[in-house]
Amino acid sequence: MRFVVRRLGELIIVMVGLSLLIFAISRLLPGDPVRTALGENARPEQIAQLTQEMGLDRPYPVQYWRMMVGIAKGDFGVSLSTFRPIAGDLAIFLPASIELAILAMGVSILVGVPLGVMTAVRRNKLSDSIGRALAFAGVAVPVFWFALMIQQLLATNWAGMRWLPTVGRIHVDRKAPPEVTGAYLIDSLLAFDFSLFWHVSGFIVLPAVALAVSPMAMILRLLRASMLDEMGKDYVLTARANGMPSNLITYKYMLRNAFSATLTIIGLLFGYFIGGAFIVETVFSWPGIGRYGVRALQLKDFNAIVAVTLIVGLGYAAANTLVTLAYGWLDPRLRLQRK
Repeated sequence: MRFVVRRLGELIIVMVGLSLLIFAISRLLPGDPVRTALGENARPEQIAQLTQEMGLDRPYPVQYWRMMVGIAKGDFGVSLSTFRPIAGDLAIFLPASIELAILAMGVSILVGVPLGVMTAVRRNKLSDSIGRALAFAGVAVPVFWFALMIQQLLATNWAGMRWLPTVGRIHVDRKAPPEVTGAYLIDSLLAFDFSLFWHVSGFIVLPAVALAVSPMAMILRLLRASMLDEMGKDYVLTARANGMPSNLITYKYMLRNAFSATLTIIGLLFGYFIGGAFIVETVFSWPGIGRYGVRALQLKDFNAIVAVTLIVGLGYAAANTLVTLAYGWLDPRLRLQRK
């Protein structure tokens, strides 16, 4: 319990530090957000009224304190671009990003882990060379370029056919499923509308693949290196000498021990998927928090910028905390050393 409480305490300190940093940066951005929200033809009295209503005329410490009190209550303030409560906007856009992030993470793990094991077991063979080439390409290729390429090659009239939708989350002629979680895939299944499920699945495939390529390559490379390191250890050599089946050694013992380092990457990747979705969501017009954050930056919407950044930061910090707790559960020596 001391180990868990200390990790949670560190999470709170990180989030407070992040909120201070983001608040300071948002106030240093050039331009007047109130004038941007009201337009160039706004009268001085209108600007003064909105500035007062938003509390932007108060001293910075007072503004920060009011912001933190509001966040503690689940109130991120009002957007200067939509004039709607930001909490309501996040409730609309965040489920789409989480749905995309979970699917992209699943693709990364389901492809990266088997390829990492295969390339290690078949070291210096053709499959290993192909796997390493794919890993190198996945890390080196820019996300926006890969997203644009698959959008053109797989979705836009390739070979005289239109394979997959290129933009959006659902066709304008289709009605969204009854909202339960905000994730269309889950909500359509809960409504037993399998036709709608397959329809929305087509929209999420390309964004998920584009978002998963780089993390998949990272998982592949790290797991391959860890597996090769495990192969030279005494317990593996002893097991092989005693005639233990190769698959049992690989998947029950080597993979379990090699997976510890990969677990760090997988845990942190969820935060990456939420934050890294900015580019992918923009390319595919996916209505998630990334696209919402880009619009907030363009319109200098301070409140929305702070809210989006805190959500992304919380994703990273929470993932890091969960990974640390998982390490402590898998390896008792770690939690005893770090009490």
